Amino acid sequence: MALFKTTTQLKQNLDEFFDLIEEGALVFKLGVNFYLDRENNKFEGTLDKIMKLEAKADKIRSEVENRLYTKSLLPQFRGDLVDLMDKSDDIIDSIKATLSQFDVEIPFVPAELHSDIRLLTELSVSSVEHLIPAARRYFRDPMGVRDEINKVYFYEKEADKVANDIKRRIFKELDSLKLSEKIHLRYFTLHIENLSDVAEDAANKLSIMSIKRTI
Repeated sequence: MALFKTTTQLKQNLDEFFDLIEEGALVFKLGVNFYLDRENNKFEGTLDKIMKLEAKADKIRSEVENRLYTKSLLPQFRGDLVDLMDKSDDIIDSIKATLSQFDVEIPFVPAELHSDIRLLTELSVSSVEHLIPAARRYFRDPMGVRDEINKVYFYEKEADKVANDIKRRIFKELDSLKLSEKIHLRYFTLHIENLSDVAEDAANKLSIMSIKRTI
């Protein structure tokens, strides 16, 4: 059963919000690839883009929360919706923070790790890409949410495996790197991997929400 009937504006706001989160994940993937390819102007473009997406997502989230409470909309689902939006907003916050850290700290990533870092980024972004359709589906078909959520969990686990492999390579194989460079690379590996962890947190919330609507 569809959740929305007379709350058309609210539905449009939520759709736009999730569009922004999804676009942010794609921009993140471009940003990491541009950084590795040393396309500095394009990388700076993705950083500027994510700043604007994050600001717009924050504005919509505030508007939705305000509308839910001031107009007493969907009282039985209100708390869950606000929590889901907060956890989804954490995704774009994580993206902005990581790209900003690349910009400020300028980590040295040896060519031997480029393909692994690209793969890790792809997996982390894939976890977000499957969270968004799960969130959209919740509003019209809560029983069908689990299919997409399971994909979020799959990509989070794969990202974890690849991140661990990268860290092993950094400390056991790349002898030419200084210890400080190894620690720096480990730090950025963790931040790229963290995107899938944040998506998993949102998926966990969505899973509970879908169960509550089907019992």
